[in-house]
Amino acid sequence: MAAGCTTPMERRQANGNDEYVNAQTTAPLKVPEGLKSPNYSREYDIPTLGAKANRELVGKNLDIRPPLQVLPMAEGTRVEEGSDNVKVIVESFDNSLDLKQEIFGLLKDHLQSRNIEIVKEDFASGTLETGWIETQEVLESSLWGSDKVFNLKQRYQYQVEVRPHGRTGAVIINLVDHQESYDGDDLKTALSADDKRRYAIDMLNNSIAYMAVKREQAIKAKRVRESLGIGVELVDGAEEGDAFYLAQGDFNQVWGRLRLVLPEMGFEIADMDSSKGVYFLNYSDNSGFWSSLWGDAKLELSKGTYKLNVKDGETKGTSELHILDKEDSPLADEKVAQIYRALAELMKEERKVR
Repeated sequence: MAAGCTTPMERRQANGNDEYVNAQTTAPLKVPEGLKSPNYSREYDIPTLGAKANRELVGKNLDIRPPLQVLPMAEGTRVEEGSDNVKVIVESFDNSLDLKQEIFGLLKDHLQSRNIEIVKEDFASGTLETGWIETQEVLESSLWGSDKVFNLKQRYQYQVEVRPHGRTGAVIINLVDHQESYDGDDLKTALSADDKRRYAIDMLNNSIAYMAVKREQAIKAKRVRESLGIGVELVDGAEEGDAFYLAQGDFNQVWGRLRLVLPEMGFEIADMDSSKGVYFLNYSDNSGFWSSLWGDAKLELSKGTYKLNVKDGETKGTSELHILDKEDSPLADEKVAQIYRALAELMKEERKVR
């Protein structure tokens, strides 16, 4: 018969014996009257236990393993300082995605990738609860009989919380059930709060590691999408002042590209409000810039402030761009047509992915 080195319980205990728990306190050295008491080093003095210290954590009951740390490895994740829960904060990296759906979906995908059953799923409350997750470890193997196996079964609950503004959320995990058996016999193990936290952190780190891979893939795909050119058409209105640009991209794609294109066109972005889809622009005569692009061409646009309104187009996946002057009046169709050439050329350029 070949036996394993240690059992799961022994791995949390110090090597050697624990006879120190039976040590007796001896009286201090009695110094005869008339002699000077020696100077004692206080280097090895044992600190007094605090009021909240567990006096039972000695000998075999003392867990010597270092605490596990929550590892926020995924893009946009961090640990909330001072939190009593096993909790990771998750920041949105793409405004076009619903953060709660993203987190909830990634957690489900991670569990399914490990063939872990989901016994409770409630998106409204943000709750995911697993079935039994079973791991086995052979502690004593035999060439002639059956192996003696340590069996661990656990169930976890995830809680996904997203703040009302939708840009920040959190993943909280708890160990809800735990069973240990050895060679078929229930060990009836009573876990401490530290034990439960250790198991929960280990499970959460696995989920965040999966999220890290998937988020990295999503971020790269987003950069590729943003690097692609966006076609822009000039749409003539039925009446003067109705002309606008129709971009072949959704709001977020077009909004992000305009942050690059507008300064390249000679506009200064004074402010912007994505919730209203408005860029506040300043323009000064930059004929040198335009000449470098279009030869002798010059943009006949007065110095001053302008607004560029971006809104969803009538067709899904398109956006409308309307230019207004400082009085919030549409520019003349002629001016809109003049700007179109530069806007269309710069919007359709493909950018390098960084």
